[in-house]
Amino acid sequence: MSGPNILLTRIDNRLIHGQVGVTWVNHLGANLVVVANDKVSKDVVQQNLMDMVLPDVIQARYFSLEKTIDVIHKASPRQKIFLVVKDVHDALALKEGGVPIDHLNIGNMHYEEGKKQVSSTVSVDDKDIEAFKRLDELGVNLDLRKVPNEKGQNILDLF
Repeated sequence: MSGPNILLTRIDNRLIHGQVGVTWVNHLGANLVVVANDKVSKDVVQQNLMDMVLPDVIQARYFSLEKTIDVIHKASPRQKIFLVVKDVHDALALKEGGVPIDHLNIGNMHYEEGKKQVSSTVSVDDKDIEAFKRLDELGVNLDLRKVPNEKGQNILDLF
């Protein structure tokens, strides 16, 4: 049996919002958005708010990291999955847990104290950089871009 039909995995600390829910979903032709994040998997209010952004024909699932690892391989081939995570550490946990992430889009990692800005939408600290390097070692293509029609850049080139 082949693996799950993951079209793209994206890091976006906002998770599902207009850019993800409309621009990326349409570009990819996804019919399912899976948000993998422990906190959001338990926050029904935030889930309902994110559901409102998605077109009616797009389904969303909100799983903990462990549940994502446990169920992603049971996905139907008809499910065209857009996997969204909050940060690089969630992406690394999924990859190390056996989720077949080959291509990682880095879209949004907000600036906060202790982080350095490496692009207009991405800020990182030393732990983030180490996680990106580990993903690279695991063979993941690291593609920094906000929107699909923007030229991508390997995030490692910015460190």
